[in-house]
Amino acid sequence: MAKSQENRRLKERFRNQLLSYAESFNKVVATDSGDWVVKGFIDVAKNIYTISGDTKVISKIMEILLLPELCKFAEGHGYEMVLSKEQNFYPDISFTPVTLQLILG
Repeated sequence: MAKSQENRRLKERFRNQLLSYAESFNKVVATDSGDWVVKGFIDVAKNIYTISGDTKVISKIMEILLLPELCKFAEGHGYEMVLSKEQNFYPDISFTPVTLQLILG
């Protein structure tokens, strides 16, 4: 029972920390007026391609933009980021408290 309460407490703490950090995520992907910071792609011939609504394209852009911020969040709050070992496996990223890593070591 105590372990279950401790797990809930850790999850709630993580949730609150992540929510308080969310504004920094928004600043990475959008301007103050709400426009996306990435508007499209440019190839070597300088042709410009706008971003489509394809979820694979959007998710890759989000990953590229947010991964450094997620790393900062993890480092600043005492978490280790664990990336999925294979592509298309859920979850893509897990956060483990460093103190838990030291205990389980």
